[in-house]
Amino acid sequence: MSMGSIIKMKIEAFSDKTFSTKAGSYEVMINPDSIKLDRSIEYNTEQPQDSSQPSSTYKKSPGANLSFDLTIDCTGIVDATRTNLPDEVSRLSDVVYDYHGKIHRPNFVKMNWGIGQTFYGVLTSFNTNYSLFNPDGVPLRAKISLAFTSYLDPVTVAKMEVNSSPDLTHLVDVVRGDSLPGLSQRIYNKSDYYVQLAEFNGLDKFRQLQPGTQLTFPPVVAYEAGQ
Repeated sequence: MSMGSIIKMKIEAFSDKTFSTKAGSYEVMINPDSIKLDRSIEYNTEQPQDSSQPSSTYKKSPGANLSFDLTIDCTGIVDATRTNLPDEVSRLSDVVYDYHGKIHRPNFVKMNWGIGQTFYGVLTSFNTNYSLFNPDGVPLRAKISLAFTSYLDPVTVAKMEVNSSPDLTHLVDVVRGDSLPGLSQRIYNKSDYYVQLAEFNGLDKFRQLQPGTQLTFPPVVAYEAGQ
């Protein structure tokens, strides 16, 4: 494989939390040697009566953490067109780190190289180690250690929740043939909540749902409590 055919990692920046408005990008000079993706699950630990063993019940799955090191080499050996190290660091910083007044925060970022999946997230750390300088003291090479935590906007998270969990809030996109009793049965395993669902979603007529509309299904405990 020739050097020209190597696919370089590209970090894409977005100014909105739904990752629809692109705000720039940065293509690395050298692909990272390794990428670390950390994921975890949190449990509530309880001590059941008449048992010496603790019981763990699922609590949540926190966002994933992604980290890797980038080498920026501006000696001209890697890329003769990119020999200004301060400019390279500044461009990378603008994409992932800098505060942007229009959105009142740093950018949201997207990456899909090297981990077999697209990673949507925000930067948590940006550390620079300069390792080579020219005789005038101008840096020529640096290692940038980057760390990100995953990010999904609340609407997307709600859509991804498992429909068989009636204690969670769900957003449901109506398709042709859907009915409130049927959706109530699917989400809550009980069709009796269709009147409350109509009221909750401000529906005057609910016997014929309009395909393409989105309905909110609150936790079932609210209906069980008569709220």
